[in-house]
Amino acid sequence: MSDMKGDMSGGAAVIAAIRAVAKLRLKINVSAVVPATENLPGGRALKPGDVLKASNGKSIEVVNTDAEGRLILSDALSYAVKKGFSPLIDLATLTGACHVALGDLYAGVFSNNQALADKVVKAGKEAGENLWQLPLPEEYKELNKSDIADIKNSGGRYGGAITAALFLQEFAGGKPWLHMDIAGPFMSEKDKGVLVKGATGFGTRTLIRLAINLSK
Repeated sequence: MSDMKGDMSGGAAVIAAIRAVAKLRLKINVSAVVPATENLPGGRALKPGDVLKASNGKSIEVVNTDAEGRLILSDALSYAVKKGFSPLIDLATLTGACHVALGDLYAGVFSNNQALADKVVKAGKEAGENLWQLPLPEEYKELNKSDIADIKNSGGRYGGAITAALFLQEFAGGKPWLHMDIAGPFMSEKDKGVLVKGATGFGTRTLIRLAINLSK
């Protein structure tokens, strides 16, 4: 667990980006939602087989207690939908599967809106951060189906980055939405371009560049 301190990198990137947008006084309305909770074993910890109810009313069967980040992200997305925010962009060190697929230098991008995906990938390129779009096939939704709840929190090992994104999409309320899985580049063992050794802040630059581009 000593390395898990980096699992808040998505939230950190969002906080840093919203601060930069404010300091730059960009002419654009941006809101940030950061779900935060302690992640420790204990008597009140989640157990396989538990069923939770997300803030939008969907029930979630917990089949993998290591797929915990998406549970709080589901509430954050539901909250953003209730507030009427659009488009929605989330960042998370979500899956080892994305790290395996894309390595240390690329983050995976998933979206239900191609125009939004194109804008984010373009902003990433301008900011020096590598983004690679991955598919969201409808057929893979079957892997997230639960016999006792609306959805389960893990679709299994294969296509894990995709099924995790499909899980999150269930809470986007049909709004234009993009998920960035930064599990690969959120930490670095050495300086690599804009990525510094240690926690890299990956995604911060892309969000700032996107806000600048949209404000124009």
